[in-house]
Amino acid sequence: MRRPTTRSLKIRKPPLALMTAVITLAIFVTVASPGTAFALHRVAPHRHHRLLRIRRHSGVLWNPLFRPSHDSLLRQNEEIDRLDLARIQDDAELEALKASGALVPIEASESLKIEPSLDPSRRFCRPWTRDFVQDLSEVYYRQFHAQIQVNSAVRTVKVQKKLRRRNRNAAPVDGDTASSHLAGITVDLQRRGMTNEQIRFVEHYLFYLNALGLVEPEEERRHWCFHIMVSDRYDDWRQTQTIFPRPPVEEPATESGTVTVAATAVSASN
Repeated sequence: MRRPTTRSLKIRKPPLALMTAVITLAIFVTVASPGTAFALHRVAPHRHHRLLRIRRHSGVLWNPLFRPSHDSLLRQNEEIDRLDLARIQDDAELEALKASGALVPIEASESLKIEPSLDPSRRFCRPWTRDFVQDLSEVYYRQFHAQIQVNSAVRTVKVQKKLRRRNRNAAPVDGDTASSHLAGITVDLQRRGMTNEQIRFVEHYLFYLNALGLVEPEEERRHWCFHIMVSDRYDDWRQTQTIFPRPPVEEPATESGTVTVAATAVSASN
């Protein structure tokens, strides 16, 4: 029997055009098929772009000093109960509180601006909360020559219910964790757009007052704002001051589990 030669066993290569067509078809099938591994591991474009927008817009990493918590909501509502304040149900109750002077207007100034979309009828809060906002905005303006912005103030139960329908993270309208906006003692101050230095400045200022039991702050991530409940004790404390409090010079630090507070002050008239 004749043994086949090496030349007779050589397999003929397919034409280049045919190979190109086969590879193109394979790629098309892989991408088009929803059950392929490639399709399962693709990152959703809208989610990826949303994360990039958050990082670019904020300019800072999310590392807040005052993280929102269940305990913080409890403390806010304990303060409302201590003051025996009602949760404002509707516009009729809101207007009655304005007429009596229990709620006062938050007014724009050189150091303070208000979110244009905030309904003018809800640019109100308790007098001591208004005083706190004015004091903080003036100290902030002297430091950075920039305004602090109020994004939200008093809300009614009716408004809060609408908010909860589009924001699952919004606080409830009743119970031990109800929104403290309903009592008019809380404001949301814009955090988005602040530099690292500005954010730390506000955090230190709040840390000082929180240590005195005068405010209960949270830094909300969804809306990038400082949510700050103010106790009526703030006005009592404010009357004893001949200077404005300044934030701690250094980051609040812990030594053996104890928080160390360092605070300075600058002269200013009330």
